Amino acid sequence: MAQTGTFYPGVIATGTQGVTNPPEPTMGTAINQTSMSRLISANTIEDFCIFAPPALANISDSETIEVAWCTQQRNDARLIPDGTLTGVSFLQTDNYLQILGYGDFTQLNIPFGDWGGELDPHGAYGSGNPIGGNVTSNISGADEPYAEWMLYIDYDQFCFRVCTAANSTYSAAAMCWHELDEMGCEYVMPGNYNFNGTFETCEADVAYPPGWYPTATVDGTTLFSTFAQYFTGVNPDGSGYTVGTTVTPAAPYMTPSSSNCVTTATVSNGVDLALLGISSTTAAASGSGSGATASVAKATGTAGSTGSTGTTGSAGSTTSGTSSNGASQSSQIYPVVTFISVLSGLAAVLFLH
Repeated sequence: MAQTGTFYPGVIATGTQGVTNPPEPTMGTAINQTSMSRLISANTIEDFCIFAPPALANISDSETIEVAWCTQQRNDARLIPDGTLTGVSFLQTDNYLQILGYGDFTQLNIPFGDWGGELDPHGAYGSGNPIGGNVTSNISGADEPYAEWMLYIDYDQFCFRVCTAANSTYSAAAMCWHELDEMGCEYVMPGNYNFNGTFETCEADVAYPPGWYPTATVDGTTLFSTFAQYFTGVNPDGSGYTVGTTVTPAAPYMTPSSSNCVTTATVSNGVDLALLGISSTTAAASGSGSGATASVAKATGTAGSTGSTGTTGSAGSTTSGTSSNGASQSSQIYPVVTFISVLSGLAAVLFLH
């Protein structure tokens, strides 16, 4: 689909729709609970989609083939069954929109107990997780394809950010930074997570990009340090490399405040799938599987909080404790890994490996 407005470079996706997707976001498409469409839209609290498995599978095992599940009949996607969602917070900011949600996502083929993973437009093969996945929003007044987004989801919670604007300091890629998957929702996409049982739409302040910490202001220029998630690997020549640090921060620099919230009774499409002879998928079996590659935070923070007072992390652990893949992490605060100098209005990011 073609771009309709004027946006800062890097905001709008320039590629084509995935081969399983309709050519553009479309409302009123037929119900198809076996669809392989990978086009999701994020428009309002009552009209959004998320990615989840096409059949019963841990997120870590199915991230390249997830499919679109939508609250309304749209995009040739599967329909999220009424009653699946138990709480949603739809946040609108100047740089991104963010959807936080709770629910029974065993209805979307995620096994009970699966601690989930991260989906984004990059992936191991550079073609996205899922491959061919596309994201649109009409938040600007028209449907636009956005280049940068990230979705963390497990069996009972998700957080989803679409980066819809940028400037010379904060690029869309920085605001939707996708290499902190073990840190969980509350760290990467901070907000008020105390909303389960409520469906709300709010305006919100903009968070710093994930992992960024302001350290000083020099001649009107803000300096930052950044946290890089620890991992090791092997280069093509057989030599090893290390990125990041084993010492993790306990919290993001700040949790943005939200305001002007409007609640709605529920999110519903009014479709009785059982009456149509379509049974909702239920994955009640234990989701031990092979383990997740990322984690979704079980957050308890309050909007407007700041600093490093500690946060609740992924399900069954904290962001400063044991991650979903068993990697032990320290509870100390040590965010200074990389220094970012914003010079002449441009952010120069240097990762010290």
